Amino acid sequence: MNFSYWETKTWFSNIDYTIIGGGITGLNCAWYLKQKYPKAKIVVLEQGLLPNGSSTKSGGFACFGSLSEILEDLKSNREEEVVELTKQRVNGLKLLRENLGDKAIGFKSYGGFELFPEEDGEFFDYCLNKMDGVNRILKPIFREQAFSLEKNRFGFRNVQHELVYNCLEAQLDMSKMMATLLQKVQISGVKILNNVTVKEYSEEADSVEIRTEEFSFKTNKLFIATNGLASKLGITAVKPAREQVLITKPIGNLKIKGIFQIDKGFYYFRNIDDRILIGGGRNLDFKTEETTEFTETELIQNKLNEKLKTIVLPKTEFEIDQRWSGIVGMGESKKPVVKQISNNVYCGVRLDGMGIATGSLTGKELAELL
Repeated sequence: MNFSYWETKTWFSNIDYTIIGGGITGLNCAWYLKQKYPKAKIVVLEQGLLPNGSSTKSGGFACFGSLSEILEDLKSNREEEVVELTKQRVNGLKLLRENLGDKAIGFKSYGGFELFPEEDGEFFDYCLNKMDGVNRILKPIFREQAFSLEKNRFGFRNVQHELVYNCLEAQLDMSKMMATLLQKVQISGVKILNNVTVKEYSEEADSVEIRTEEFSFKTNKLFIATNGLASKLGITAVKPAREQVLITKPIGNLKIKGIFQIDKGFYYFRNIDDRILIGGGRNLDFKTEETTEFTETELIQNKLNEKLKTIVLPKTEFEIDQRWSGIVGMGESKKPVVKQISNNVYCGVRLDGMGIATGSLTGKELAELL
């Protein structure tokens, strides 16, 4: 690009720290770096016009994890690891609330509910038999019983008569949260560049050259916080996972309040502005959804429609208003990858669809690597 002297001097000269990724993790990393090094020149590069991965495209769930998800985790992980992961989510959400304030992020503590399809009676009974044990191992974190049973008071159809309730779950307004976080970071003096796609980087002895689609520049240290898009920069511990979402038009006299999960969390829905947002369905075609393309598929969108008609709103007429997709980062472990890659390069990625809960803490830990 044909930058002027003034542009080069202000934006691309003598850069101390560059963060790739302007979502929850990247912005928190930038903010904490600025608090620690107030005179540092810090630049955040964001691929999208808005935060592009999943920070403004997710369902807006606090995401401690449903009962069935935790039981699945216990099958492949030691109890101590599952407890530590849950603790990270709790502490991460606490940090987010402390930094931005509940009003600014639209925090609503309506609780969370897990639905079990009628045909999954055996699995439902299995989860109920294990519920007291899960409450026991998580009580040191939550200080109370997290999971209990509630009647199906929402009129859901084709599911078990009782729902597993989590009194600690909550929902957020993602646009409010990101707008507040962006403002906070910009006021601190961090420069944010949008619509910048990083193609690659190369490391020298005391700097890193970053090459984008349109220009190149050097920085002293590089922090990669692109989560689901990290594989494009050679971080193989993370695989992209597309999450498709749709939202209805406003529905009169909507009684549903809270966050809800079905099929071990592969489907999720919530109320927002008298609408129902529903997403998921990645389990219908894992391979196809392992992509960085922000598109939707007929297979999954039809299934989301079906879930609305047969389970969520069986007696209510509704119209679909918008459809979209976001990209999250998954891997063999659900623990975020926060590490130094080389002398001048660091990464904080693989939030496993739990970015709201863990993004603030991951960003802080990424900054503290320096």
